[in-house]
Amino acid sequence: MFSISSPLKKSKSRSSSMGSEADRYPRRQFFHNNNLFFTLKMLFLLIFTNLVTIFIFSSLPFSLSSSDPPHTHLFLHQETISHLLQELNSTKSKLFDSYSLIADLHHKINSTNFLVRDLVIDIIRERKLSLPVDEEADFFGIPPTTASLSDELKLAILPHKLPLGYSPRMASDEIYPPIGAACLRFQKELAQYMTYDIGGECPMDDVFAQKLLLKGCEPLPRRRCHPKSPIGYVEPTPFPDSLWATPPDTSIIWDPYTCKSYQCLIDRKNFPGTVDCKDCFDLQGREKRRWLYDRGLDYGLDQVLQTKPAGTIRIGLDIGGGSGTFAARMRERNITIITSSMNLDGPFNSFIASRGLIPIHISVSQRLPFFESTLDIVHSMHILSNWIPDAMLEFALYDIYRVLRPGGLFWLDHFFCQGPQLNQTYAPMFDRIGFTKLRWNVGKKVDRGVDKNEWYLSALLEKPMT
Repeated sequence: MFSISSPLKKSKSRSSSMGSEADRYPRRQFFHNNNLFFTLKMLFLLIFTNLVTIFIFSSLPFSLSSSDPPHTHLFLHQETISHLLQELNSTKSKLFDSYSLIADLHHKINSTNFLVRDLVIDIIRERKLSLPVDEEADFFGIPPTTASLSDELKLAILPHKLPLGYSPRMASDEIYPPIGAACLRFQKELAQYMTYDIGGECPMDDVFAQKLLLKGCEPLPRRRCHPKSPIGYVEPTPFPDSLWATPPDTSIIWDPYTCKSYQCLIDRKNFPGTVDCKDCFDLQGREKRRWLYDRGLDYGLDQVLQTKPAGTIRIGLDIGGGSGTFAARMRERNITIITSSMNLDGPFNSFIASRGLIPIHISVSQRLPFFESTLDIVHSMHILSNWIPDAMLEFALYDIYRVLRPGGLFWLDHFFCQGPQLNQTYAPMFDRIGFTKLRWNVGKKVDRGVDKNEWYLSALLEKPMT
């Protein structure tokens, strides 16, 4: 017999068949689910790691805006570094510009000093009373116009442009010939002094030139001419015999002097009249005995040198040293002394040179031509006295202090003054300078009478070591 199956039964039959298949493969379903979870987990970790990396390496000192485009965040750090480098380079450039600006300001300050000086001159000129045209001059004696000056005088006193332009060492682009300010107050004399044939023989004007120098026109301007040469000149006496030898008359030009021979200069001590250093040229007379003995106002050379360690007095200056005998005595002791002297009706500088010593033709008013703290000893006899105005004398004493080294000696030899001046003026002045007193002797000058109340001061002073 045939049996007929219903649809419901078929469905149940398929369902039961499928159920039986799932029941048959349970592990396959498990691994499928696990693989899907693992894949999702790895994808999440990858995305998270990338986001963290991007955040760390693109972190900025400012907050990122969510509205910025995505690619902006990736390059913000690089742009910041580039910006900082640009700022650093800009700062370096500004620093270099500052250095240049400082140098330029220094130059302008120096230029301003000159402008201020010129302004002061102009103000003084405007306030001065009217003077005749030939006498009109500004505060420093400079004429308002240079039209009246000769070409040679202009070359000698007016500034010259430096060939290489502005010099930082000088802080200027021009240089003035070094002449005394007083030169321009004696313009007629200066013009006369600068009148000569260029390249020819200089005028025989030694006396005229020295008077101009003594009035303050020091140094005199240079000239482009040749001094007159002596006729029959012979070689000097060899050293050391030259120290005490009288040179031949043919060694100098005698035109400027009253005496026309050295024998005349030696003999004039026997004739009446007042002459500076009257017996200085007699090397076998009193000159031969100077500074050999130590008594009262007269100090002995050896006694003075013994105040310092042996060999430490080596170089020095004798101010107003006459015919150079002090330097000669020092030379015998291996000490080099430069002697300043004027040719007051006698060839003092030529005579000093003939003895194998070093003369220098400057007045007591001139700043000493030595650098500071360089000399071991400075000596002066008679020339520094009360005939010098007090202010000028104090400047001179400070200048002596300047050129002496620490521990250097200033030997003041027979300083002349009136009785009241010693304690009221000069003793306080020496105290102000700052010397240490090693010796100090005062004695009355009696050759012109006791009633004159004239005094001499001899002192050995030392510049302090500190």
